[in-house]
Amino acid sequence: MRKSSNAIIWPVYFDVAKSKSEGRRVPKNRAVISPKILEIKTAADKLGIQNDIKPTAGYPKTPWIKMGMLTVKKNEPKEQIILRLATQLVDIKQQQQAEQQKQSQHYHYRK
Repeated sequence: MRKSSNAIIWPVYFDVAKSKSEGRRVPKNRAVISPKILEIKTAADKLGIQNDIKPTAGYPKTPWIKMGMLTVKKNEPKEQIILRLATQLVDIKQQQQAEQQKQSQHYHYRK
């Protein structure tokens, strides 16, 4: 098997709703609800990982669902990259949730 300097990252790796056999690669406590490819790209950018996005790619197990994929430069084992991205992704999702709650509260006060 040839070694590649790039790794492919799929959103399903981080999806809490998926089982390990369906493609999730992180523990449930480090997974998120409906991860989007742009959120994963943001996580990679924040970690300083070189990446390239393919927004119309379909995961091999479900090629009819065009979830997108990210190709990242491998400077450590793929599993390490996935776990680092997962941690960052949890932070991103928590920030989004806090923003939504803040906006929701602001909206209720204005009524």
